[in-house]
Amino acid sequence: MMARMTYVALVLSSLRRAIPRTDCGLTLAFAPKRITTRAIPERQFKWNRFLASADIHGNEEVASNVARRSDKSLQSGREKRRKFIGMAKAVDRGQWAVTYSPGGSDGSSFVSKSGLPDLTKTFCVLGIESSCDDTGAAVVRSDGKILGESLALQREIHEQWGGVVPALAKNAHEEKIDEVISDALEKANMSINDVDAIGVTVGPGLEICLRVGCNRARELAMKYNKPFVGVHHLEAHILMSRIPSFENYPDQGALQSSVRANDISARAMDFPFLALLVSGGHCQILKCLGIGKYSIVGGTLDDSLGEAFDKTARLLGLPVGGGGGPAVEALAKDGDPKSVKLPIPLQKRKDCDFSYAGLKTAVRLAAEKICVERGVKSVDELPHEEKANIAASFQHTAFRHVEIRLGRAMDQVQKEDGIKTLAVVGGVAANKELRSRLEKLCSDRSEPWEMFVPPPRLCTDQGSMSAWAAIERLLVGSSDVAEDQEVYARYPFSFAASNINEP
Repeated sequence: MMARMTYVALVLSSLRRAIPRTDCGLTLAFAPKRITTRAIPERQFKWNRFLASADIHGNEEVASNVARRSDKSLQSGREKRRKFIGMAKAVDRGQWAVTYSPGGSDGSSFVSKSGLPDLTKTFCVLGIESSCDDTGAAVVRSDGKILGESLALQREIHEQWGGVVPALAKNAHEEKIDEVISDALEKANMSINDVDAIGVTVGPGLEICLRVGCNRARELAMKYNKPFVGVHHLEAHILMSRIPSFENYPDQGALQSSVRANDISARAMDFPFLALLVSGGHCQILKCLGIGKYSIVGGTLDDSLGEAFDKTARLLGLPVGGGGGPAVEALAKDGDPKSVKLPIPLQKRKDCDFSYAGLKTAVRLAAEKICVERGVKSVDELPHEEKANIAASFQHTAFRHVEIRLGRAMDQVQKEDGIKTLAVVGGVAANKELRSRLEKLCSDRSEPWEMFVPPPRLCTDQGSMSAWAAIERLLVGSSDVAEDQEVYARYPFSFAASNINEP
């Protein structure tokens, strides 16, 4: 038994050099006195499973092939990483096999692959969202009216783990998906037969979670013969800034005039415009030119703004089941934003990209220093006032970084394209302090900008965003084939590469 275990350990140890570090999958990596885990892609899973089952002991030819493939894989991975060092993530520069391009290579050649509803009158779309940790569904009419919506939150499930656990999120989606869809239809006083099309988020996001919503939407579309739209999650966030006002916007008079059926001119804002997308997984500035046409002006080099909020919340011992942003925002209200000196990231880099990894480290080091000065062993033992000062200082510095990068992007697109409208979207856009500061950034310009922000409940992930994004796609004559639809953990905009500013 011991000999067999030793043999397996030696085989796996030799394989670890062939396993590149990526963003999905899991394998054991053996090292003296410890066992660690490393993420690997699905194709590497299959390769490792083959190697583990093959008897390579004493087979020089197989061993040589293994070594050759291992060296090639390692070299290829290093070259790719080296090539994109210092560049914004989630940007297509030709390295992605799959990108989002509903309008084809020219961005305007839309195709109806599964049919369209009757566009001469208002129509209704069922939207489904399961990209991360909340299960959402909504029925939205093509004039912007939200007829019924339902959302199953998973805060209590993930709270004890300090963040989203993908497997638990997937199980929760599977338990709630049918209930949420039925509830949204019931609130809309409709049945699945009454909806005219179905839209569902297919990426980017957690792949195993995306698959739950996508599979259910595909089944419904095929069973009831409905036009189908595979929704891009980030585009859905962006397009929520265009949804007509109605009573969906009791706190924002973005559009006061009556809305005519399918009247694109009645959108809250028109293309082109600049968008700041800030969420738990993404941080980008995009020039929005049309449906499926987005040019990334700036993006994060490492962590997103929402992720930085989550890590800071965990550092301060705050609840993060529903996201660390709201917890840090609430605590920051009691603190002094200038009490803890923190560095603003990328001060010497004159572009529009973001970086929050260094700021996270700076917050942790500052908190540890305060602990030493106060004679306590951990941040948990600090008084409320000290924690509030750390939260307020972090939030102030993080938002100052946004103001600087966004201000530079605004200067650029106004000069080049005459754009003077800004959409602020994504989960972090619900932060009242950020909204207030960006409103001032827009109003204080020599030529003031208009700013559009969805209501807080429509900034976070929910079914209405998938339904509305599907409506926008259908209105330009674009739909997808339900049977062929896949989901994508990474799903960059293909149009972005043409205008990205590289260092």
